[in-house]
Amino acid sequence: MSLSLAPYLNFPPGVTGEAMAFYQSIFGGTLDVSTFGEFGMEGMPPDGVMHAMLTTDSFTFMASDAMPGSEDQWGGTRVYLTFFGDEIDKLTGWFNALAEGGSVGTPLEKMVWGDTYGVLKDKYGLEWMFNLSDPA
Repeated sequence: MSLSLAPYLNFPPGVTGEAMAFYQSIFGGTLDVSTFGEFGMEGMPPDGVMHAMLTTDSFTFMASDAMPGSEDQWGGTRVYLTFFGDEIDKLTGWFNALAEGGSVGTPLEKMVWGDTYGVLKDKYGLEWMFNLSDPA
């Protein structure tokens, strides 16, 4: 038996394909994308993303375009995608790549609890936290 949790992201219509390709360029892995057109969904933009899944050796996350007309429903609970671990170079590289075109709230710096920590919002509006532990 196994169990896992994967975030499912919902972007404004027309943004998911570009966003997920951006994340794949940073994290690597395999990106599978299905469009509304592939499934013959009438009334939906044929090139809109019905489902996308990025699978890496470490994690998986999925996304889709918001349904047309749901744009005014954005808001609600803030969610941060959080990385933690001791692969300092990899995590620092991911932080820097995600920050391009976005904004850094807290730069990566040593914190009172002993780890290096940082927060950013990427160019697609997703918020990320990083907690880097010294492997020693």
